[in-house]
Amino acid sequence: MKDTVIKHDVFQAVADPTRRKMLILLADKEMPIASITEQFPLSRTAVNKHLHVLADAGLVQSKKVGREIRYKLQPEPLKELQKWLSFFEKYWADRLSALKEFVENDEE
Repeated sequence: MKDTVIKHDVFQAVADPTRRKMLILLADKEMPIASITEQFPLSRTAVNKHLHVLADAGLVQSKKVGREIRYKLQPEPLKELQKWLSFFEKYWADRLSALKEFVENDEE
């Protein structure tokens, strides 16, 4: 049986809190896996697996520099997530408005 490459979507990739922290870490700079691993209580193998999920979703890009592989954030796929979440903003705004009105009109 032939091995199939499983691609992860943006939602799967950001569902894990460790991967979300990695995205924040890589937001401002390109980093080698050794530096990324130092930031987490995980083995290098575990960090590498998380980075592969992020890469499969298109959220990080890797490039070889000398003997190391460096990773950096690719924010474009996050637009899909932002677009989906923006649909629900109207519900959040309505709830916050109702809470504000309740608090301001509370006579106690």
